[in-house]
Amino acid sequence: MDKDGVLTNSTLTNRQRGNEATVRPATLDNLSIHQLAAQGDIPQVTIHLTKEGALLNSTDKRGYTPLMWAAAFGEIDMVKFLMEKGADPKVLARERESALTLASSRGYADIVTLLLKKGVDIDSYDWNGGTPLLYAVRGNHVGCVVALLAGGADLTFEADSGYNPMDLAVALGHKEAQKAIEDHILKLLGYKPKNEKTP
Repeated sequence: MDKDGVLTNSTLTNRQRGNEATVRPATLDNLSIHQLAAQGDIPQVTIHLTKEGALLNSTDKRGYTPLMWAAAFGEIDMVKFLMEKGADPKVLARERESALTLASSRGYADIVTLLLKKGVDIDSYDWNGGTPLLYAVRGNHVGCVVALLAGGADLTFEADSGYNPMDLAVALGHKEAQKAIEDHILKLLGYKPKNEKTP
């Protein structure tokens, strides 16, 4: 209020406070192909690849390829696009992460299924001893757990912590992941769930 009791707008802008941005936001011109892949920007990635085709399987500081970034951020159209262009889904990053591990750990079952069709190593493990299945269980990503088990993921593989997928599901209280594993084991043993009719 001013001295006459009239309400005034006392909100200051950032510029008035002296909080002007010192760094301009990133523009499409200076984003790397890895960042563009993570954002799913197919037109910009296409421009980069037209200028330099070797960027397709190029790695960043962490050893991630554009495909890995697309898989990690659930950009399925970008994943399809990059693989159609010849991106290698079998590349391992510096700490042995794979596109499959990254998609599994974030719960992107559709991308997991796509990658499995390309013959990636379903049981590849990173420096923590984590496999795609262990990461899917850890995140309680049931769709990924089901896809990985259907693809033949090893249920006996133990992480460095000593947990196998079932142990991990139980320890974390992830009942949905635990049930998916149990159903898979029963199916392997020839049992059918009660709600399934026999032909």
